[in-house]
Amino acid sequence: MARAHPPGFRPEPPTPADLVAWPDGFGTRFTVFVDTEEGFDWTAPLARAGHSLEAVTALPEAHRRFADQGVPLTYMVDHPIATDARAGDILRGLLADGVSAVGTQLHAWVNPPFDEALTPANSYAGNLREATEAAKLDTLSAAIEAAFGRRPVAYRAGRYGIGPATLRLLAARGYRLDSSMRARYRYDADGGPDFGAIGNAAFRSGPDKAIVELPLTTVFTGRLRRGGARLYDALGRVPKARGLAARLGLLARVALTPEDMPLADALEAIAVAVGEGVRVLNFAFHSPSLAPGHTPYVRDAADLARFHRWWRAVLSDLDRRGIRAASLDTLIAAAG
Repeated sequence: MARAHPPGFRPEPPTPADLVAWPDGFGTRFTVFVDTEEGFDWTAPLARAGHSLEAVTALPEAHRRFADQGVPLTYMVDHPIATDARAGDILRGLLADGVSAVGTQLHAWVNPPFDEALTPANSYAGNLREATEAAKLDTLSAAIEAAFGRRPVAYRAGRYGIGPATLRLLAARGYRLDSSMRARYRYDADGGPDFGAIGNAAFRSGPDKAIVELPLTTVFTGRLRRGGARLYDALGRVPKARGLAARLGLLARVALTPEDMPLADALEAIAVAVGEGVRVLNFAFHSPSLAPGHTPYVRDAADLARFHRWWRAVLSDLDRRGIRAASLDTLIAAAG
C-alpha cells in the first residue's frame, strides 16, 4: 500500500523556547527505558511470526538488580508482550513496586492491523499511512491498558521509527512523553528517520507542545569531539575511518546503552554529557539481552556477565557523581 508521505522523516531541532526548563531542585538525573519485546533473528528479514518470548522470564532477576540500586525501570512493551499471558503476569508483578512504569513500543511488523506490505521502510511505523499508524497505536494502547490496568502515557517507536504524524497521534490519545528520537543517529539509508540535528536536551514538541521529547542520550567523545556530527558524517564517507578514529581516541559516537558500547566509552560519555549540561541521561536496552542468545549483544553467558558488570560500574559512577535515578512519573511531573 502506498505511503502518504516519503520515508526519511527529519524532525526539526527544538528552538531555545522549546527546551524543558527542569526545576532547580531537580538536579541531574538519569532514567532507564527497557525495550520490552519479542526475541527474533536480527540477521534475518523482519517477519510477522516466528518470534520467541522466552527471554521474558529473565525480567524479574534484572528488575531485582536495578531495584537493589534504587533504580526504577520503564518497560516499553510491544504487542507480542502486551498480549502474552505469561509476560503480563511477570510485568504486573514488577510494576507492583509502585515506581516502575509501563509504556508503549510499537513494532509495526508484529502489531495489527496488517494493512501494509512487509518491507524495511514499513518497519518504521511513521512511514505508514496515517490511518494505519493510528490503528496500530490504538490496538497496542488498548492491549496495554487491558493487560496492566493503566493507560500508557510514554511512547517509543520501534526502530525509532517516528514520522510526521506520530506526535499528533500521541497527543490526541493522551500520551505525555515520547522517547523515539535517538540523538545524533540517522536511519535514512533504508527509509527511516534522520535524527542528525537532534541533541540530548529534552524539549516540548507536537501539537501545542503537549509532548515532552526525551531523546536517547548520545554524545561524541575523543580529542576531536567538538567536530561533532559534521566530522562524524564526513568520516562515514571514508571506509573504516570511523572505527580508526575511535581506536585512536579521536572521535567516537557513544550511546548510553550496554549494547555494543564498551564500559570505558560509556563512562567517558557520561562525563562528557554531564560537562555539556545534559540534565537527564537517558539509558536504554532491549529486554531479550537479559538472556543469552536472543540479541547480537548477549550471545552467551560471558556476554551476559559483561552486561551486568557494565551496569554495576555505570550505576556506581552515577552514584559517585550524585546523579539519581528518576521514574517516569517523576520526569513527567518535573517537566511540568
